[in-house]
Amino acid sequence: MNVANTRDKDSRVPIRADEVARMSESVDRAEGGLLRTGEFVFRYGLVLIFLWAGALKFTAYEAKNIEPMVSNSPIWSWAYQALGLQSLSNVIGVMEITIGLLIATRPFWPKLSAIGCFGSIATFVITLSFMLTTPGVWEPGYGFPALSALPGQFLAKDLVLLGVSIWMAGEALAAASRTDYRSRPPTPGNLASNVR
Repeated sequence: MNVANTRDKDSRVPIRADEVARMSESVDRAEGGLLRTGEFVFRYGLVLIFLWAGALKFTAYEAKNIEPMVSNSPIWSWAYQALGLQSLSNVIGVMEITIGLLIATRPFWPKLSAIGCFGSIATFVITLSFMLTTPGVWEPGYGFPALSALPGQFLAKDLVLLGVSIWMAGEALAAASRTDYRSRPPTPGNLASNVR
């Protein structure tokens, strides 16, 4: 009997190599499944957030909800003054829906998805900047680091969404370069690199 390891130092019951191989394969399958599921939830959860939030921007109540953030933001206040609240909210809605649709193209057009991911990165950098400009981010009477529930904690979660967006942009660019690499015809300049 081939002994690869023991089950427990006290019992000294041997584990056969084929058992170790089966356990390793099971762990590999679980790991791959978790990674694929996580990637799917990352990508299409973010797509859903952008499509849903973007559609809501066309409603009066959502426009009113973003008013304290856009009216105090150096990035958006000029547009708020020039367009008015509902028109600005509509523009943001169109942008968010566009970003969501672009990200969703990843399975068949990774370069386009990467562009959407960069739009997502910009969105979350901007929303995180609201933490510096929006009144009420810090809990009255406590100050930093005590975030208020709204808008403080609401905005803070965008840090995670920023990280997701950065990861997805890198993944989409890697997929696009793999697609480009496979689609290039062999030439003397890239012939050596095509042989891998």
